[in-house]
Amino acid sequence: MKKDMTLLIMAAGMGSRFGGLKQIEPFGPSGEFIIDYSIYDAIIAGFNKVVFVIKRENYTIFKETVSSRIEPFIQVEYCFQELDDLPVGYTVPAGRTKPWGTAHAILAAKDKIKENFAIINADDFYGREAFLDIAAFLQEEVKEDTYAIIGYEVEKTLTEHGSVKRAVLTNQNAFLESLIESSVQKIDGQIIASPLDGRIPFSISNIHPVSLNLFGFSPSIFAFIEKNFIPFLEENKEDILTCEYLIPSLICNLIKQKEIKVKLIPTKSEWFGVTYKEDKENVVKKIKKEIACGKYKDNLWKRV
Repeated sequence: MKKDMTLLIMAAGMGSRFGGLKQIEPFGPSGEFIIDYSIYDAIIAGFNKVVFVIKRENYTIFKETVSSRIEPFIQVEYCFQELDDLPVGYTVPAGRTKPWGTAHAILAAKDKIKENFAIINADDFYGREAFLDIAAFLQEEVKEDTYAIIGYEVEKTLTEHGSVKRAVLTNQNAFLESLIESSVQKIDGQIIASPLDGRIPFSISNIHPVSLNLFGFSPSIFAFIEKNFIPFLEENKEDILTCEYLIPSLICNLIKQKEIKVKLIPTKSEWFGVTYKEDKENVVKKIKKEIACGKYKDNLWKRV
């Protein structure tokens, strides 16, 4: 018997480099957003609920657009990433305006998710094969202390318009060993990863695995996020206005502390994304190509 699975979509970011709310920018021939294709692929892979993590002020526009299209096909829920959603005794520091990061976004959904789930960014096109792979893991292998991450070949996740933020992955015996949050860019034919923590930049091969925040979790992850939130706040007092509680960094620490294991599942899927406005034309072309191959319909949610 198949288990219930939820897709958690992190959509609280405003897309500053793109120049707008890119999560609801139309890319498909019938006005589809990138997020529509992710949800469509997730449904095919067996997910039966989607939870959006958004800013409260964006609820109406999400409800009137993507939500209205997908509700006939999958259960939909919303939760809000709020700046003041902090541990008891903590308040929002004066001058803090940006969200607290991806781990904090996931924690916002703890009351909505009781089943195994996958997380994605709202503005990345992940590819159907990746959803099928993470769904198989959630059905058969996930445990309280065993999660999964989909690893993309780095060259398939780059844009010609500038650097991208990726977690560079290393593994041993198919399990994740480390994640290095980096700014990645092809320079003079070489792919250079510049760690965000200031470590020396290094080159990686075209097929080196990187993360696009496609993880598979059991609900046990919520307890790990809660337990480590106060230590994060205490350790980042000096940059409390800009620091981010990121899920890749938390996962890396939990692996080092031997509290969890994370299976690295490689994929040949190609990333489409809109880090910069100039990326849009290329993404539109790639979606048209996928439609021409028969993977998607011209009108994605039209009932046959």
